[in-house]
Amino acid sequence: MPTSLSLSLRRLWTLDKFAYSLRVFLAFSGALLLSWALADITLVIPLFLGIIASALSETDDSWQGRLQALAVTLVCFAAAALVVRWLFPWPWLFALGLGVATFVLIMLGAVGQRYATIASGTLILSIYTMINIEHHGGVPQAGDWEQTLLILSGAAWYGVISVIWCALFSRQPVKQSMAQLYRELGRYLMLKATLFEPLRGVDIEARRLALARQNGRVVTALNQAKEMIFRRLEGQRGEGKLNRYLRIYFIAQEIHERASSTHYPYARLTEAFFHHDVLFRCQRLLDQQGQACKRLGKALLLNRPFEHDQSEQALADLRASIDHLRAMHNPAWRELMYPLNALADNLATLEERLATGYNPDAGDDPSDAALFDRSPESVKEAWTRVRLNLTVGSPTFRHAIRLPMALLAGYGLLQLIHPTQGFWILLTTLFVCRPNFAATRRFMTQRIAGTVLGLLVGWASITLFPSALLQILIAVIAGVTFFATREKHYVIATAAITLLVLCSFNQVGDGFDLIWPRLFDTLLGALIAGAAVFFILPDWQGRRLHREAANALGANRRYLEEILHQYASGKQDDLAYRLARRNAHNADAALSTLLANVLQEPEPYRRRVADDGFRFLVLSHTLLSYLSALGSHRHRLGEEAHDARLLPEGQRIADYLAMLADHLTRRVPTAGLEEARETLVARLEGKPPEWEEEGYRPMHTQLLLIAQQLGALTEAAERLIAVSDDRHETAATVGTG
Repeated sequence: MPTSLSLSLRRLWTLDKFAYSLRVFLAFSGALLLSWALADITLVIPLFLGIIASALSETDDSWQGRLQALAVTLVCFAAAALVVRWLFPWPWLFALGLGVATFVLIMLGAVGQRYATIASGTLILSIYTMINIEHHGGVPQAGDWEQTLLILSGAAWYGVISVIWCALFSRQPVKQSMAQLYRELGRYLMLKATLFEPLRGVDIEARRLALARQNGRVVTALNQAKEMIFRRLEGQRGEGKLNRYLRIYFIAQEIHERASSTHYPYARLTEAFFHHDVLFRCQRLLDQQGQACKRLGKALLLNRPFEHDQSEQALADLRASIDHLRAMHNPAWRELMYPLNALADNLATLEERLATGYNPDAGDDPSDAALFDRSPESVKEAWTRVRLNLTVGSPTFRHAIRLPMALLAGYGLLQLIHPTQGFWILLTTLFVCRPNFAATRRFMTQRIAGTVLGLLVGWASITLFPSALLQILIAVIAGVTFFATREKHYVIATAAITLLVLCSFNQVGDGFDLIWPRLFDTLLGALIAGAAVFFILPDWQGRRLHREAANALGANRRYLEEILHQYASGKQDDLAYRLARRNAHNADAALSTLLANVLQEPEPYRRRVADDGFRFLVLSHTLLSYLSALGSHRHRLGEEAHDARLLPEGQRIADYLAMLADHLTRRVPTAGLEEARETLVARLEGKPPEWEEEGYRPMHTQLLLIAQQLGALTEAAERLIAVSDDRHETAATVGTG
């Protein structure tokens, strides 16, 4: 039993939300103990509000970075609370201040995610201050400064707990992010394995689409892991443990490049080897390597031994199957054996990297371990980022215009009808109104459903458990539940925070009187948010599809140019190469995310766009797979005497991608590119005579595959241009902005 309990506790400790929830529990418990010690239960509400706002503003940092962020957060919170109190009695000045402050804080998010988080928390605390003032009569009194100080004290109290926690357990979030990264890599490999399933008539297009979407999740996990490591490595490069995780991260990057590689059209291999087991062996090996990736993530998290015997055996079985095919000396397979061997070599290297992932210290240190810092280096650079987003084409600017107008509409409605507890309207609008329609629609339905559920549970709780002690304990549990579920289960999170509000406010008044106003205000706030995102500078994702597709092509072009540079100068996983590779995958993930949002938009705005967009995504991701294979074989440089003559052909492909991206950006027909494309393919298909008897040439094979892909990619781009033109003409006609 003790062993079982210890294992359960260790597993609980590894959950990414457990530490977050435990910090919130400690903060709530401390506030509750203070209230009991002072025999004043009314202290609970402002302290709880401050704790919630501070926890929502928490940034991922080292303890030094978190301390600095906490100082900035408390200054912003104090300024916001004071301005709200000063302007509250004058509605016109208050409305002006609310609009300007919201615009400034949203635009501050253009500087970086850290600033966006603090800005969001500041807005939340501002509305919490309004709610607290309204709860005490609606007019700030001279002696009410205590309430504002209590809110700020609650925020500071959670901030202190967070800083201490970061100092004591600095590496735990890094381990969790690494485990998540390898889990996502494992899922990607297992999805990739389905492409090798030797069956006719399967929907390969759907499988490639699922693979492209999963690639977006892998990219997100890679970016999160990189930021976590970078924040903790700032100023302490000698820290051995963190450098170990940096090497594990680089190994994950290489695994991702090899996992996303495509050496040959799998449909042709299926047709040629349909009656043999070689593709089944490939499928099993990839599936086992995916399982091994997931086990590696768990092993890193739990400090357990890592076993990958099954994937090693699957690799040996694949080698044996290829040897058997080679021994049959079938002339029809001669050309196909080369890509099969290249595929096996790639998977063998992937297996080696898996083995190194658990013990990266056994390998050589990377020659260039630099990470790209995306945060601004100066105030001037921060202002430049904000200035570049001061345009109607920027989603940040659109949201910075839309949200203040939505909040002002809610405030005007509040002044017009004077509803009880009316500032919940503003809070709902703030939480529901998102930068695009798809996210707003999702949060609107979940917020309403969660509020209804929370009110029902809250009514039952304050009815069945009249004890003040039980109700406040329920409030604490509900608060912890909110933070544990708010990212993945928003309905439950909304129900939990509604339950906390009812049980907390029932200690200083009648919680039953809050039920109907809370429901009414939630409906009004959600309606305002939905109307705002639909009518005020609507950011329909389909209108940006051609630009996002052009960005993907441009990023792939830069990745290809960096690969060619590596072939010319020698393999080196330096920052320039890794950045080009990451940007290509980021662009691919951004395109996938945009298309997922398009599916949630109203029918007139997603007409034709989704089908054509997903077709382009599949082709673009296939192009990225060919590039990844080209990049993964850079170690062959120097073994091929004729690779140098292919470098100009590779540059011509890069130039073609640049031209196609430009046509997409400007929505210009691509008819003039046909001749350049045909010339490219013809030059690469015409191999020199001396190559006929030689083996697989990665550079030539992958460049030919890329060139052959350009036709379908250009056709898909042409359809996007046509759809984009139709949509812009429709928008101009109906005046949808």
